[in-house]
Order: sequence, then structure tokens, then C-alpha cells
Amino acid sequence: MLTLTFRQQLAIGFCLVLLMALTRSHHWANLHFLPDATWAVFFLVGVYLRPLWIAPALMLGAAFIDFAAITWGGISDFCVSPAYGFLIPAYFALFLAGRAYARHHRLSWSALPWLAGCALAGAVGAELFSSGGFYFFSGQFAEPSLGEFIPRMVKYFPHMLSTMASYLGLAAAIHVAAAFWLGNTRHAARP
Repeated sequence: MLTLTFRQQLAIGFCLVLLMALTRSHHWANLHFLPDATWAVFFLVGVYLRPLWIAPALMLGAAFIDFAAITWGGISDFCVSPAYGFLIPAYFALFLAGRAYARHHRLSWSALPWLAGCALAGAVGAELFSSGGFYFFSGQFAEPSLGEFIPRMVKYFPHMLSTMASYLGLAAAIHVAAAFWLGNTRHAARP
């Protein structure tokens, strides 16, 4: 289990919100080559931040980013439909998966299966809600069927999963480096 100070949580939260704002749906011209970090951000918020209100607040932030991109940024509103509401359970799946992992976290190789399993479970839930919701309820597909949805999921989910895994791998490397640095700093301060 992670025990972080308020300042540490605040710093992590700020970095995660900034990452989501800079990468969400390629809304910013200079960052077109950075994949969307939203899934990883919701998972990591579940891992690192304790307040429960943070998940709904982050969802509002994501919606505002989309609104701003569509209204002022010239981004297509193709994905905004009645299915947009399915992002709420999708993001909660990731947040709750992060919470589940946080209960089993330890700085050890033995925690990696927990990390991978929780991240995969959250990603599958997010994919089913977000892509499934869009496919079945957006009105963009004439006759949606499970037989057509499954191949679409097989086509698009690996990219979403690999993007999330890349960001989580980067976060894990930063976490280990910070833990090592903080551990060495504490030992150096002792007489």
C-alpha cells in the first residue's frame, strides 16, 4: 500500500492532469505524436491519489478538454453522441483498477503480476464501456451487432492497451527512481 504525503499527492496529481491535458486526443498542434494518456492517467490517479472526488473531477476535466477542442480547436465532434456518457463507467473502471492495485503495491518484482492484472482488467473494462458504448449507442452504425463489434475490438484494443502500457511503464520507472532517490536521500541524512 502506498503512503504518500499531501504534497506528494498534489505534485503527482498536477503532473497527471497536465499529461492528460497535453495528450488527450491530439488536441494540441505541437504534440501530435504523443498518444493519448487518458487511460493511464485514470489508472494512476486510482493508484496514487486518495480523495475519492478526484475521479469525477478528472472526468469533468476530460470533458472540458474535449469541449474546448471541439469549440475552439476545430476538432471534429464525431465522437460526441449519446454514447459519450459511457466514458464515465470506462474511466471509473480504470480508476477502480488503480485502487485495486494500490492495495497490493510494494516495491518488488512480485507486485508486477498485480500491476499487469489490474491494468489489464481496467483496460478491458474501459474498452468495453467506451468502444462498446460508442458502437452500440452512438447512432453511427446502421445495424450494430456483437459479431461486428468483436472484430472491431480486436482491431483497436491492442493499440489502446499498448499506449496505456507504455505510459504505465514510464510511470513505474519514475516511481522506482523516485523511491531509490528518496531512500538514498534519507540514508545520507542519517548520522
